[in-house]
Amino acid sequence: MPDLITLSDVHKHYGANAILDGASVAFSHEHRVAVIGRNGAGKSTMCRMIIGTEEADAGTISRHDDLRLSWLEQQSPFVAGETGLAFLERWSAREDWACARLAARFMLTNEHLDQGVDALSGGLQTRLRLAAMMLREPNFLILDEPTNYLDLRTLILLEEFLTSWRGGYLIVSHDREFLKRTCHETLEVANGQATFFPGPLEDYLAHKELRQKEAEHHNLAVDLRRKQLQEFIAKNKAKASKATQAASKSKMLERLHTIEIEHSAAEAVIRIPSIEVRKGPALRVKNLSIGYGQRLVAAGIDLEIDRGSRVAVVGDNGQGKSTLLKSIAGSIPPLGGIFSWGHAMRVGAYAQHVYAAIDERTTVQKHLEKCAAAAPGHVTSQQILDLAGGFLFRGSDVDKKVAVLSGGERARLCLAGLLLGRHETLLLDEPTNHLDFETVEALAEALADYQGTIFFTSHDRTFVSLVATQIIDVRDQSAKLYPDDYASYVWRIEKEVHDEQESGAPAAKARGGAKAAAGAAPSARPKAGPADHEKRKRCQALEKEVGRLEQERDRLSTSLGSERGEQARQSGQRLSQVTRDLAQAETAWFALQAELEGRT
Repeated sequence: MPDLITLSDVHKHYGANAILDGASVAFSHEHRVAVIGRNGAGKSTMCRMIIGTEEADAGTISRHDDLRLSWLEQQSPFVAGETGLAFLERWSAREDWACARLAARFMLTNEHLDQGVDALSGGLQTRLRLAAMMLREPNFLILDEPTNYLDLRTLILLEEFLTSWRGGYLIVSHDREFLKRTCHETLEVANGQATFFPGPLEDYLAHKELRQKEAEHHNLAVDLRRKQLQEFIAKNKAKASKATQAASKSKMLERLHTIEIEHSAAEAVIRIPSIEVRKGPALRVKNLSIGYGQRLVAAGIDLEIDRGSRVAVVGDNGQGKSTLLKSIAGSIPPLGGIFSWGHAMRVGAYAQHVYAAIDERTTVQKHLEKCAAAAPGHVTSQQILDLAGGFLFRGSDVDKKVAVLSGGERARLCLAGLLLGRHETLLLDEPTNHLDFETVEALAEALADYQGTIFFTSHDRTFVSLVATQIIDVRDQSAKLYPDDYASYVWRIEKEVHDEQESGAPAAKARGGAKAAAGAAPSARPKAGPADHEKRKRCQALEKEVGRLEQERDRLSTSLGSERGEQARQSGQRLSQVTRDLAQAETAWFALQAELEGRT
């Protein structure tokens, strides 16, 4: 089969920084490629050039006439006020039944399709974007970080769809488990080059490690041979009888070359300063209710967590994982019940928007030194530099001002500073965003050895599997300790998804036309008086506002990974404001809903 996409000697520079420097690679419709590489190596740049939203400085990108390319939109493609079905029809120019049938593959029901897109959760909006991508009947896909902000259920749906789909794709992701399950080939973008390997990720990493060991052995042999030749030349170059041999050895010496070895981020081990080990409970929770204002997210929570536990808080998006972390962190007051931390327990928290508050005038090293100075005990300068290196701040990088860092670099800096604080308990909300998968695994290994207590959320299954010793499952307004390990939890969710799929696709089966389904819904509603009518109008307005704020929050979180300087500072401040506005809008919406439903 012909190659659908060919990159030949492609160059791309940003200022003096060469992102791609003569990269060449080709893809056919059978290729299912995991694209890996450090942050900033050029993975997303390469994808944008293939799509056509960015141009190469030199070289060529050829697209075969048979190529039908589609991609997952990173920016919001929605129009204010349109329903999910209207969006799919507009985006694909397909009939409503065709849109509904494909949407059902992503478990989007009539109810979802008939709602305004603004009122849907971020996870459901992502499912709509995935359906829209596939409705264009592509034979090749570009998926740049498709797993960001996806809950496990949607991630499983995407995996199953991709493995059964007949076509090729490139996937950029830091979720190693997702890449293992969906990709057959591997492409590493590093040092301006694109290295293609005709095998899955695990095989490539093993191959790369083997080649590195071979290179190290070769270099040792070369160094030994060089030393022998230099000694011979030094002893014999002045001797007339040995001059010819010495000259010959000099030529041999010139022909000796070592192999340059590129060290991966995985080799930079992250070491968290130790804390005093104590026994007993870390956290006691009794009949706790959590939420915002009158919005009840979960109730009747009873937990007792021992010191040293590493607890993953899991559940679908919107169920209350972050709300639980914020509640036990003291960021938002409980609606009822009590919780208490163990004796002399210092709690440190990390969230996605906290790095907006870092002083931009300070340097990376000064910020880390300040964090370490506030910790009990003594943290050495070498420990600070080692931890900075683990988060990819190496050499002169530690002298950079915060003002010139990208949003992703600031996030890494904030996380490194927290780990230097020697907290007995860490609360980590999505700590792996903005990290490549080598750094994710280095962080996971460090947290697995950490002697304190950890509560965390993450969409990265590899990270959760490596770190978690206990699972809190947040769903249906409750939060309970899951009785088994994370592998068992994933298996349960996979089974639920399979059972739902086997029971039938409600959107495809029930829809006899969008108008009929949409028209049937109002008849089930009770008649409303004038006051209720105004409240419902206000509720609808708040639903749209919540949807708009969720979209802006996700867009800002994604864009901060590559922004720098003043732009990063402004986006960080805006993200903090949007996070506050979203909480207020959700509180107001739930209060009105409670009034309309007669609960107040």
